[in-house]
Amino acid sequence: MTAPTADLIDYDDVIAEFNPVLGLEVHVELGTATKMFCGCPTEFGAEPNTQVCPVCIGLPGSLPVVNAAAVESAIRIGLALNCTVRPSSQFARKNYFYPDQPKNYQISQYDEPIVYDGHLDVVLADGTPWRIEIERAHMEEDTGKSLHIGGAGRIHGASHSLLDYNRAGVPLVEIVTRPIEGTGARAPEVARAYVTALRDLLKALDVSDVRMDQGSLRCDANVSLMAKDATEFGTRTETKNVNSLRSVEVAVRHEMRRQAAILRAGGEIIQETRHFQESDGTTLAGRRKETAEDYRYFPEPDLAPVQPDPAWIEQLATTMPEMPWLRRARIQQEWGVSDEVMRDLMNVGAVDLIIATVDAGAPAEASRSWWVSFLAQQANTREVELADLPITPAQVASVIAMVEAGTLTNKLAQQVIVAVLDGEGEPDAIVADRGLEVVRDDSALQSAVDEALAANPDIAEKIRSGKVAAAGKIVGDVMKATRGQADPARVKELVLASCS
Repeated sequence: MTAPTADLIDYDDVIAEFNPVLGLEVHVELGTATKMFCGCPTEFGAEPNTQVCPVCIGLPGSLPVVNAAAVESAIRIGLALNCTVRPSSQFARKNYFYPDQPKNYQISQYDEPIVYDGHLDVVLADGTPWRIEIERAHMEEDTGKSLHIGGAGRIHGASHSLLDYNRAGVPLVEIVTRPIEGTGARAPEVARAYVTALRDLLKALDVSDVRMDQGSLRCDANVSLMAKDATEFGTRTETKNVNSLRSVEVAVRHEMRRQAAILRAGGEIIQETRHFQESDGTTLAGRRKETAEDYRYFPEPDLAPVQPDPAWIEQLATTMPEMPWLRRARIQQEWGVSDEVMRDLMNVGAVDLIIATVDAGAPAEASRSWWVSFLAQQANTREVELADLPITPAQVASVIAMVEAGTLTNKLAQQVIVAVLDGEGEPDAIVADRGLEVVRDDSALQSAVDEALAANPDIAEKIRSGKVAAAGKIVGDVMKATRGQADPARVKELVLASCS
């Protein structure tokens, strides 16, 4: 017995009746030049099926070879997550039938992951610390990509499917938490904070570009509910491939409300995968999972165990970068901002972006202003995370430099940034193509001022009588006439001089 998806109960009622339990599995595409077990390139966005070979499409007689750079990245991730590195870890064949994996199995790690038993400390929006226990992180290869034609993009109801195997074999590390208990009403927030902190850590390690919009970082969110007096976990669902920080939080909250509605009505939760719907924040049923582990594994016969040299592991530990939380503490002191301001910057995901913009040559104050005001508004309008906006800190720094030099006004700079976000090119090229530079020709500005004063004789008289504030109307008209390309301060000077 189940309840319809639309039957959701109030979130406060969920918390009053149930204890949520989370489990988060994060898949990280590593930023290696070649795939996990072959020499094919991993460049994102290439023409379909142009980055494939007999190994990654599973042709008979092909033999895999482990990518050493991927092993190094996996160990670095484990060290950063306070994990133990296993002296000897084994690859296995994870058998299942699905067309996006042409071998009908995925090379992964099962009972011998490369690192295990770690933790990551995260900070919630109000500054509350929370420790997330890490069960394991293991290496595997990514699957291909299916495009279902018809059926609203899903396999059910599709007329046919297209397969792109460029992604098949791309190196992955899957990071799996232990059950996360005791979060109560903050469960969705804890989930988002964990994925956010993990993304920041992986970016600092330079092992992945962590582009959630491109699938480089994907989260599977396991959610179950326990009655307040229960001693055993409830049946869990697994919402697959959630690809934004906001969506992680929304998906967890929705699943809690959906499951609570079913349990309150006397129904049972089906153990299944579910698919998050970005359009309305709901989840839809996917594939049933009859047992907690419904795949068949056996050791990969073509690959020897991975046995990293302890001296090499120690050497890698000495090359770890400054951890994001330590860097933020240092930067906060350098910027001289309060804990509250720093938390606000962290909550909108702006800290690392501001740092990178400053590193690209922009002043810290201007960098903060652009990221937390106009760019944050753009992210909200476009319904993406701030870090997922298609603009780099270097491009933002370039725009700020033009504002600082007087080449652009803030209004013109906003036009340039929107154009960059819309994919029109680099800031300097957009300024040149659109002719957006500030008008510095005083004769042209004076002509526009004279026309505006002539068209508004009453305003001109007020200015002459000493009502300087009235000049704002004339300045506005001049700015409109020059398409915002005049320097408003210089225009005001010319207006007042003309009326003196």
